[in-house]
Amino acid sequence: MTEEEKQVFNLDFNYLYGAPQSEGIFKQSCEDFNVEENLGFELTGEGEHVCLWVQKVGENTAYLARELAKFAAIPAKNVSYAGLKDRNADTKQWFSLHIPGKITPDFSTFESPGVTILNVVRHNKKIKIGALAGNTFAIVIREISDKSAMEKALLQVQGGVPNYYGSQRFGFDGHNVNAALLMFRGRKIKDRFKRGMYLSAARSYLFNQVVSARVKDDLYDKPILGDCVQFVANRSFFPLTELDKQTKQRLKSREVCLTAPLWGAGELTSLDDAKQYESELLTPYQEIQAGLAKNGLKQERRPLLLVPEKFSSIWLDNKTVRVEFYLPSGCYATSVLRELIKAS
Repeated sequence: MTEEEKQVFNLDFNYLYGAPQSEGIFKQSCEDFNVEENLGFELTGEGEHVCLWVQKVGENTAYLARELAKFAAIPAKNVSYAGLKDRNADTKQWFSLHIPGKITPDFSTFESPGVTILNVVRHNKKIKIGALAGNTFAIVIREISDKSAMEKALLQVQGGVPNYYGSQRFGFDGHNVNAALLMFRGRKIKDRFKRGMYLSAARSYLFNQVVSARVKDDLYDKPILGDCVQFVANRSFFPLTELDKQTKQRLKSREVCLTAPLWGAGELTSLDDAKQYESELLTPYQEIQAGLAKNGLKQERRPLLLVPEKFSSIWLDNKTVRVEFYLPSGCYATSVLRELIKAS
């Protein structure tokens, strides 16, 4: 990408509790960043798919999927997983291998540095991308410069953080959003994975812009007439046609939550003041909006706030804390961490 083609995309989204006052380091080692996947359903124990419960340390998910395909002597397309996991981490996740009419390979002989196969279970369906309930995180933050500021932040984030897509989605200096723009302008991208990555980055950038604006305008937890709210239990959503006491109580109890748009074809599902707010805010990005719609994406919604579940913390020494929490599928641990520390 030439300098003439490159457009600057600001990734400095607003903080809910103000910029963190304490510095700190996470991911000093893979063992400091633990992720355990939760599918949210039980495997059947029989079927055409061999599911592997795998622990990997410092390894790339897609690369490991290809290595498993080679070992099982099946096409790479026959191996799937629910989600990409960070390479620089100690993670546990499921892989599924479509092996119809064959004896299950002896995976006890599979060898790859940093990889341990913990369990092998048959299942009657492929594990698809996104087919998981969430992830449990256990993260060690080291070299904390201000313990009292960190303790305050640890209490604050339990009330929720902006549900931003993590900076890793956008690439260095917003490269992936730039690549999406060039694709919308006619540049051919043959690699399906890259196409999907660029589309996701562009869509996520628009979402983050709306969330960041609502944080700045102190509207992250205050409904606007016409806002789309989502049932926390089943993710269906509806617009607020009135701001009555009952609606505000349902928001306070987290039966429902406020949302921001995931852009695509069709009309915004918000109405009235909320629709005007979102439309005006995203006016500078009409080229991205049109590109997303043209590429087949539909209007969807995503919660504005992310509330980490089962949150706990323990100090290992005066400059080191271990935090644990559970996040729903598609949410980023870095959205929690960015409210706790400024990178040193």
